[in-house]
Amino acid sequence: MVSRTIKKAFASDGALGRVIPGFQPRQPQLDMADAVEQAIHNEDQLVVEAGTGTGKTFAYLVPALLSGKKTIISTGSKNLQEQLFHRDLPLMVEALGFHGQVSLLKGRSNYLCLDRLSRQMVESHTTETQTDMLSQLVKVRSWSSETKSGDLGECDAIAEDSPIIPTITSTNDNCLGKECPSYQDCFVLKARKRALDSDVVVVNHHLFMADLAIKETGFGELIPEAEVFIFDEAHQIPDIASQYFGQSISSRQIQDLAKDIEIGYRTEARDMRQLQKAGDRLSQSAMDMRIVLGDTGFRGNWRDAVASPSIKREVDRLLDAINLVIDVLKLALGRSQLLDTAFERANLIKGRIERVCDVTITGYSYWYDTSPRHFSLHITPLTVADKFHEQVQMKGGAWIFTSATLAVSDDFGHFTSRLGLIPKQQFSLPSPFDYPTQARLCVPRYLPEPNSHGLAQKLVTMLSPVIEENKGRCFFLCTSHSMMRELGEKFRETLSLPVLLQGETSKQKTLAEFMELGNALLVATGAFWEGIDVRGDTLSCVIIDKLPFTAPDDPLLKARIEDCKLQGGDPFQQVQLPDAVITLKQGVGRLIRDQKDRGALIICDNRLVTREYGATFLASLPPIPRTRDLGTIRQFLALDTTSDAKEEKIEK
Repeated sequence: MVSRTIKKAFASDGALGRVIPGFQPRQPQLDMADAVEQAIHNEDQLVVEAGTGTGKTFAYLVPALLSGKKTIISTGSKNLQEQLFHRDLPLMVEALGFHGQVSLLKGRSNYLCLDRLSRQMVESHTTETQTDMLSQLVKVRSWSSETKSGDLGECDAIAEDSPIIPTITSTNDNCLGKECPSYQDCFVLKARKRALDSDVVVVNHHLFMADLAIKETGFGELIPEAEVFIFDEAHQIPDIASQYFGQSISSRQIQDLAKDIEIGYRTEARDMRQLQKAGDRLSQSAMDMRIVLGDTGFRGNWRDAVASPSIKREVDRLLDAINLVIDVLKLALGRSQLLDTAFERANLIKGRIERVCDVTITGYSYWYDTSPRHFSLHITPLTVADKFHEQVQMKGGAWIFTSATLAVSDDFGHFTSRLGLIPKQQFSLPSPFDYPTQARLCVPRYLPEPNSHGLAQKLVTMLSPVIEENKGRCFFLCTSHSMMRELGEKFRETLSLPVLLQGETSKQKTLAEFMELGNALLVATGAFWEGIDVRGDTLSCVIIDKLPFTAPDDPLLKARIEDCKLQGGDPFQQVQLPDAVITLKQGVGRLIRDQKDRGALIICDNRLVTREYGATFLASLPPIPRTRDLGTIRQFLALDTTSDAKEEKIEK
């Protein structure tokens, strides 16, 4: 029985109706809001899968704001966090006449560090700094005098991926804390104080998990205590939690330390030339280690890698270099706060390298990954269920988890078991979209086998006519970077339409260009499978290269398979299949985002119809009519383009 308060808020003439033009009450949204209200009142755990278009954001915001309890809302990414804070939350605050305080809290790498900015300004005049870097620093300095938040996401003068950002923000390792000359004006400190005083705080999963796993030093609790915890895009939490309950060390941290030693030498200890030599040697050791780890964009098994003589030799050299840095910094203690902090960081980094190189401890996966210029070494627990469960019990209160993709064939066991949850209620709410009318799903006939030779060329030949006829307006989602690059190259040779490739510029710019062009094909991988919202005619076709099973040599997957076997389970049914189903549901969710959207989904993998487990995938997808005939898809899409043409004529 839905409570009177919730019924009243969601009535067409209620609070939401007053601020949202054309608002209509929807039963699934009411059901979710009611369940959230009950969970908050009874301090229960609740898991809700809410299909696209259900209106889940308002369904949890309304009862949370009406409860009067301190609430933490955690989202899957910074973009969603900003959308929630700047768009959805103000709307609900106005609708409900909420008088409490709301705040946005990000990780410290998003906030300008005034001390590091001033050091960079000094440094830029003593070394040969590139002119564009210097001009960016000058722009940030002028912005710093007018910003209240210090959130670099609000600084339009620099790009979101600008290389100066790591040099003017702090990390846990290099923050000077109370010893910092700019401590009273610190933007991180101000953001945290605001969060402590607020009734509703919007964070993201990475920040929340970092806080659970390590209570940061210097500032006490990072995320304030609360009575209600709400997680949107909750399907991401098990993997993110795994990262934070383990340990990592990256070459970026090592290079940052070397850079700070260099700045300390140039600004406060000019008589200690050995500081520069030790810093240079450390930086060089990290680069040598990166080279010996080989290919870029690779994830490998660190247990196996560290057994190789060449890698073992570079680890020993890196430890020698860090030991030299520690010895030299010991001589400089008391000379400068920056160098004193660097001494502590050097010891911390040494401890992490030694921990990651002790591969004898069971219950963990040891792995490494590489980017073009950096590497990271990680140890990750095989399961976080016990640790997460313990934190939930310790903090108490209501815990609410929601996403469009949590269940596999209406079963939530895969999600809840990975986090050790015991929900009082768990259910799925159907999407309000009319999938039988709005969409078609095709697994084309005569498909080549996944991973077969020449697969990319065959897919390009088979699908180019569909993409051309549809005037682009298409996402091609790939399961690997190599497939994405190969398809991108071949489509560019074949199509007369613009072909965009993920990674050639930032994600935001790529998406903006896709929407602006209106006739493009975007070939993408991981980052575009979720959290992308393109409504209307700009996107009417989503193609997926194959079922998104994680690569069998992925070290984290291997570890989870190993753990599942130890528990006497079936790794394929309990680990690989559910993961792939959730990922596929995310990709499919890009297509229909609105009640007026129409579009076709093409999945280029025969296993969906030839293997027994194909039924599990299909049972987890929305009720979209299916065909094996690409001709049917072309007709369905043609109806869409002809109706567009008619509308254009009418407008003219």
